[in-house]
Amino acid sequence: MFLQSYWWIIISLLASLLVFLMFVQGGQSMIFSLPKSEIQKAMLVNALGRKWEFTFTTLVTFGGAFFASFPLFYSASFGGAYWVWIAILFSFIIQAIAYEYRSKPANFLGKRTFDTFLFLNGSLGPFLIGVAVATFFTGSQFSLNEVNQVKWGTPWHGLEALLNARNLALGLAVLFLARTNGLLYIINTVDDSSLVERSQRKLAENSIAFLVFFLFFVIVLLVSEGFAYDRTTGAVTMERFKYLHNMLQMPLVLIIFLAGAISVLYGIGTALFRSNRSAIWYTGAGTILAVMALFFIAGFNGTAFYPSVTDPGSSLTIDKASSSFFTLKTMMYVSFIVPFVFAYIWYAWKAINRKRITGEEMQAGGHVY
Repeated sequence: MFLQSYWWIIISLLASLLVFLMFVQGGQSMIFSLPKSEIQKAMLVNALGRKWEFTFTTLVTFGGAFFASFPLFYSASFGGAYWVWIAILFSFIIQAIAYEYRSKPANFLGKRTFDTFLFLNGSLGPFLIGVAVATFFTGSQFSLNEVNQVKWGTPWHGLEALLNARNLALGLAVLFLARTNGLLYIINTVDDSSLVERSQRKLAENSIAFLVFFLFFVIVLLVSEGFAYDRTTGAVTMERFKYLHNMLQMPLVLIIFLAGAISVLYGIGTALFRSNRSAIWYTGAGTILAVMALFFIAGFNGTAFYPSVTDPGSSLTIDKASSSFFTLKTMMYVSFIVPFVFAYIWYAWKAINRKRITGEEMQAGGHVY
């Protein structure tokens, strides 16, 4: 149980870091609406391009860690809801292609084609990831047989999640949070007064949209039924106010969630009313805390983190879906190098962001995305 909980915490941390780092996608989604000249577009693309590999690497690490620690979830979700995951992965593939070839001399497709790739990744990536994560609370239509082979209940294989209002709400909340963080990152890293001014104007509408969709999802989540798991009998039943109970019965998680929400609101407020160019660090920290708290209430306190609405007995919990004791223990030792990886990322981040991006730098040559 300790190792299963340990790895759920690691998964939650990686997921929260991924949501924060999707400020890259949020900025990309405004590639056609925010800059007003080619120089400004180059500044935006290069500000984001210097961080896109952090997001991509975190996505791969998150997927790999989930596969190694909870393989039954990986096989059930990817084996059944594969159209959603294919769409997500495809959007990240075209992002990598766009950054690699956008400014190459042999780019016969033209920059606009690759700019469209960046826009698609920026819009679809966060939205579809939010929809996929929402099914941790709303459930999916699948069943597992005695050898854990998955049978999906619809021919849409995951796309049916788009018909659920709560799933759409979280998907849109993640998208507008990514756009909000993307604008704050541009304000923090770009040295162009007109681009910063337009970013501040767009910040209000995107942050309001995020708050509307996020509050709708959280309020409905807390008053709805949840999937409770009895470790003794293995039965999964519906419990009214389950996720509200999880918050109240795990007060530390409630504190983490409230701290995250307050930090996000403070960051947005200081950027809007005080023109704080470092607000990204407040909203970034708040994003990490709030997302971690949501993952905690999805998997801890006797809760099925990947529930089945058609066959509750097939619902996955952290003990049912986890790897063997040997695998979890071996991976735990490997995970001790993670702080060194974070230290390297922080060092690289600071080195890249030592000075703000300027239009003169884009015109001077050198490596430009």
